[in-house]
Amino acid sequence: MKTPKVEHKPQAPRQKHVPERTCIACRAAKGKREMVRLVCSTSVIEVDPKGKKPGRGVYLCPYRKCWEMSLKSNRIEYGLRTKLSTENRQSLLEYGRSLPEKEE
Repeated sequence: MKTPKVEHKPQAPRQKHVPERTCIACRAAKGKREMVRLVCSTSVIEVDPKGKKPGRGVYLCPYRKCWEMSLKSNRIEYGLRTKLSTENRQSLLEYGRSLPEKEE
């Protein structure tokens, strides 16, 4: 007696895991690559475009509204557990002004 062959159905491809991060200003959860990371290393706060620099980091949406809100309410200082110097605050304001106004 022969055993019948079983046909296997093709499976759907697995969905890749996308890490999510939360914006410290608007609290929206988005993919890590969609956000802008700020990192504090040696008391200098800078934008981390690749997201690989060592140090404590926070994430913001790439929109002017979120940057202004986070700087006004000191959420960056709270998230990074440090104080912003005047030079750092000015450089972050300039970077925020170069961003688009709102989500399109």
